[in-house]
Amino acid sequence: MYHSVPTVTLNNGTEMPRLGFGVFQVPDEETTAAVTAALEAGYRSIDTAAIYGNEAGVGKALASSGLARDELFVTTKLWNADQGHDATLRAFDASLAKLGLDHVDLYLVHWPAPARDLYLDSWKAIEKLVADGRVRTAGVSNFQPAHLNRILDGSDLVPAVNQIELHPGLQQRALRELHARHSIVTEAWSPLAQGAVLEEPVLREIAARYGKSTAQVVLRWHLQLGNVVIPKSVTPARIRENIDVFDFALSADEMKAVAALDQGLRTGPDPDTLN
Repeated sequence: MYHSVPTVTLNNGTEMPRLGFGVFQVPDEETTAAVTAALEAGYRSIDTAAIYGNEAGVGKALASSGLARDELFVTTKLWNADQGHDATLRAFDASLAKLGLDHVDLYLVHWPAPARDLYLDSWKAIEKLVADGRVRTAGVSNFQPAHLNRILDGSDLVPAVNQIELHPGLQQRALRELHARHSIVTEAWSPLAQGAVLEEPVLREIAARYGKSTAQVVLRWHLQLGNVVIPKSVTPARIRENIDVFDFALSADEMKAVAALDQGLRTGPDPDTLN
């Protein structure tokens, strides 16, 4: 069953699929099969990172997919240890070689790593990569308001995306409002809180109403909020289920019920202290 995923227009005019496939914690040798299953299910956006150690596995799946390059949207990320102007350029070359591509669609600074204080230098290098046509769209990941504001003040290039931990247990309202003011798209990683929210009674009730899984309800909630979302799975049936969220919609009352689940629940590191 092929799903046509709607896109969002980023602040530089690039179209990005609103639902993509993440490969965090997928071993490189399993990545090719997982990405192949995702492409077969209709995903066209694949999200990896240097630190995941599976860019080569992603590249193999893309190369053997038979899909035209312009049908794919590929994201990778700069690791903390590679921050700094020249180091960023070298790290990008290494990522591109592993992916087997001549450009990426979205390149993200993975974490601000504030104690290193190099993310602005890294951003200047990414500006150059954009100017050279090797990065179509530049963005950040896990940036808090203070980090974002520093980039906005110190650069002409506004990030197109901020990829952050976001799910019903951690809804990041202040950050989403800041993004909206600057036409920055909110992209949710860990959109299902690594499963931590899936037993919530309110989500189970909504799921039963639509004959959907709780995971599908949460992904639908993200899409209706305006988030881009990148669920991860290595199970083909789950991969297909996660993209099958375009044939129902939550009511305003159901959206409110999910909004009430916000509890500041972080499943990943704190961006202010991870360096």
